[in-house]
Amino acid sequence: MHSTPDVRLAADIGGTFTDIVLDARGTRHTRKVLTTPAAPEEGVLTGIGLALDDAGLHFSDIDVFVHGTTLATNAIIERRGAKTALVATQGFRDVLEIGTESRYDQYDLTLEKPVPLVPRELRFTVPERVDASGQVRLPLDEAAVGALVPRLRELGVQSVALAFLHAYANPEHEQRAAALLKAAMPELAITLASEVCPEVREYERTSTAAANAYVQPLMEGYLGRMAAALRERQYRGATYLVTSGGGLTALETAQRFPVRLVESGPAGGAIFAAQVALRADEQRVLSFDMGGTTAKICLIEKGEPATSRVFEVDRTARFLKGSGLPLRIPVIEMVEIGAGGGSIAQVDALQRVTVGPESASSVPGPACYGLGGQRPAVTDADVALGLIKPEGFAGGSMDLKPELSLHALGREIGDKLGLSPEMSAYAVYEMVCENMASAARVHAAERGAVIGQHTMIAFGGAAPLHAARVAEKVGVPRVLVPPNAGVGSAVGFLAAPVAYEIVRSRPARLDEDFDGDAVSALFAEMTSAARALVEPGARGAALFERRSAFMRYVGQGHEITVDLPDRTLSAADVPELRRIFEAEYAAQFARAIPAAAIEVLNWSVLVSTHARRPEMAPMVAPAPAPQPAGLRLIFDGRAEKKVEVPLYRREAMAPGARIAGPALIAEDETTTFISASFDAHIDGSGCIVMERKAA
Repeated sequence: MHSTPDVRLAADIGGTFTDIVLDARGTRHTRKVLTTPAAPEEGVLTGIGLALDDAGLHFSDIDVFVHGTTLATNAIIERRGAKTALVATQGFRDVLEIGTESRYDQYDLTLEKPVPLVPRELRFTVPERVDASGQVRLPLDEAAVGALVPRLRELGVQSVALAFLHAYANPEHEQRAAALLKAAMPELAITLASEVCPEVREYERTSTAAANAYVQPLMEGYLGRMAAALRERQYRGATYLVTSGGGLTALETAQRFPVRLVESGPAGGAIFAAQVALRADEQRVLSFDMGGTTAKICLIEKGEPATSRVFEVDRTARFLKGSGLPLRIPVIEMVEIGAGGGSIAQVDALQRVTVGPESASSVPGPACYGLGGQRPAVTDADVALGLIKPEGFAGGSMDLKPELSLHALGREIGDKLGLSPEMSAYAVYEMVCENMASAARVHAAERGAVIGQHTMIAFGGAAPLHAARVAEKVGVPRVLVPPNAGVGSAVGFLAAPVAYEIVRSRPARLDEDFDGDAVSALFAEMTSAARALVEPGARGAALFERRSAFMRYVGQGHEITVDLPDRTLSAADVPELRRIFEAEYAAQFARAIPAAAIEVLNWSVLVSTHARRPEMAPMVAPAPAPQPAGLRLIFDGRAEKKVEVPLYRREAMAPGARIAGPALIAEDETTTFISASFDAHIDGSGCIVMERKAA
């Protein structure tokens, strides 16, 4: 069978499930299999094999394989990375410990700071010094670098991060130190801060370099094993990894800079939600992605997810900025909490029901999996409430055991609080929905958005079960559950553009001599580097560039991002740059500051293929609902009794079909619960649209 250009595969490794989507000659096949944490490629290959069997295809028929994974994030959170050393400028051994000297909670006397990835005994320094303009003040002491080699060997170090002061302005010392270490220890993985994050702000740059070094051996090994396993199966297509910023990058780039992959799965979900929003002509969207381990919430305006330059991983305080390890990378901005189907429920010391962030993961999984898990999880609550059909769970890959759910809920919650197992399940359901509603409120408030003016797009295996209740809590009047919601992130991967963004620091004030030639030369260098990383993957597709500047008033501590014209800049452009900045500043903060001095800290170039823009869904006339496939008994916690609700099969519901809540709509990958507060219909693109009933 000959390969055709439209056989494309996507795989998303989550904490509990690995999702596979195969688009084969106009037909989509999906599979959901349990993640195999010890060897993640095994779960991926199993899922791919099942999807290919469904389509009657072979590995050699696949043209493009797009892959996203939470492995890098999980390795940082669970501290399963390589033994990593940090080599810094003499006098700056403790940058990771000192941070910015700020406290994320000013009045907490027992404040728990994030633990650095590199402990103090693995942090070293060498004499060298470069100033902020890139001038060498003290040459690199090469003998001191050489003296580190026996110590690194003795300590069993596998990876090294080099983070010298002001190396973003002149990386020569980092490059030379790397060459010396590599010559002496060829097996050593080496990360240069000047390559991973060539920007000002010593703490963030060092933290990003340390994180990259920490996960590089793990990710390089995993990606190498995956590539070898695919080759063994005669796969000859192109392989891409999804970055945290929502673009695709080549396998080799991902192996060099795995820190860019920390949020790749959630980024795919945001892309998926943006595509759904464009198809439905929804201008303001709250995407709600709830899988097996975490829930992700992202604001999307006019089909564009909110983006950021800083992401915190492994927060010690869930909702508090500054309590995690900062990574300075392009990222789709979202809030992520430990609230998924596998999140464990328990009673705390104050006799409260709490859910997450600890997860049962895929091994041993929730109690109902029957794989040895003893503690109840959110999935157990959903099963006990009757919202999930035990047979054929996760696309038919497993059957659940409701009796184990009821037993675990009764033992761990009911017996301690005097509740029946069903009321215990309802308490867990309410708590996890409240956790997600709280996260949505915080995220909207931080962005200055009115959450009730947004439409929710719910996807991920668990979100459709909880979306109606979360929407009730936050006041969202409309919820969309798109087709293939259970594997939404993997579907989003297939719509992601091939892209790479490079940011460099070169401070420049607009009210002093603005060196347009130097800035234009910097842009030319950055564009060339970004194109070199994008063009092989673009395979001849048209590319576009987006240039940005990170600007602020002189004396401020943070910048805002301003889009720049795509042309050579000169001193004559200063009034235009001021106008653009002040317009953006006023849009964010309601006013500009007249005649105040303005400076640019960083410059950015994004090179990307054009994302596929979906066609808008056709309008459809209302149609009667099909006959229910059956009736299901679900436990209504408010009434404290079981009630009978109709159960519909999604594939039997034609566009325009309308039903009243409460009801359940089941499909292979997930189930949608329509609460009594909502009615639902199927729109022209096959989305389930829940709309709040009139009071």
